Amino acid sequence: MRHSLNRVGDATAFLNHRKWNKLLALLVPIFLVSCENAVSPIDDPDTPEMSSDNIAKPKGSIFGGDGLDVLGLFGPGGYKGGQGGGGIGVNSYLWRASLDTLAFMPLSSADPFGGVIITDWYTPQETPGDRFKISVYILGRQLRADGIRVALFRQNRGGGQWSDAKVSKQTVTKLENEILTRARQLRIAARTTSK
Repeated sequence: MRHSLNRVGDATAFLNHRKWNKLLALLVPIFLVSCENAVSPIDDPDTPEMSSDNIAKPKGSIFGGDGLDVLGLFGPGGYKGGQGGGGIGVNSYLWRASLDTLAFMPLSSADPFGGVIITDWYTPQETPGDRFKISVYILGRQLRADGIRVALFRQNRGGGQWSDAKVSKQTVTKLENEILTRARQLRIAARTTSK
């Protein structure tokens, strides 16, 4: 009897051992495949070389080099009103020129940090069956021709409902040029008054 119990115990141990073998047989190839494309940092050509240039330099911050400066009042040097940046994230001349050019339209939103101006629908008195909406995107801090994008939307009223209408690319280009011309005028005016 003792001998048969020993065989049953051996059989159970053998079956448990087979379960572990199956599990290992499943996990080991998965582990090996996941490590297939791993490259050590020493062999990786994209890893920068260690040098004194990239070890001890302080990294930038999301608040800029001088830290968080509320309205330019608390940073080093105090208020800097003449720089034209005004703390906005885009070119201040393009920003002001966009607002000046679109002053006849009601604004829906204006984000000076993201450089986005969105107007509400505007219906000219001359053409009550048409309405327009403009989105202006200022793309950087430099005053450049490719630093601004305008999206112009037009709708016609027909049958009591507004429907989308085609806007010519020339109209969009003309509006971008008007904004750029006004931005150049503002920059020239700022330079002459600061001298």
